[in-house]
Amino acid sequence: MNRNLKLVVNNINNIADKINFFEKNELKIILDLYAKMVSDGTWKDYGLHISSRQVSFSFFKNSSERAIYKICKNFNPNNKNSKYLITDSNNTVLKNSDDLEYLLKNTNWKKIIK
Repeated sequence: MNRNLKLVVNNINNIADKINFFEKNELKIILDLYAKMVSDGTWKDYGLHISSRQVSFSFFKNSSERAIYKICKNFNPNNKNSKYLITDSNNTVLKNSDDLEYLLKNTNWKKIIK
């Protein structure tokens, strides 16, 4: 008999509360932008980083280089405009907002791309 096994019943809400990630609609907005930039030939690869404080979606020109940009979602922002951030490869905040869709649609990606 294995004593390390546990039966978990009706614990869906407790598990979901502990998972910090992009929500479905947020991820759709980011992936739509990524698909557009890949089709333009600007971005080639992406990566995800998850920590207890934030989750970030990184964009790469080449998979062997550092991320050129990151879209970060802070789980406990200091102020409401720090919920979503766009940072560069040096982690310098380029733009921030409390609305992801507004942030991404009002960023001139061709202007800030190096």
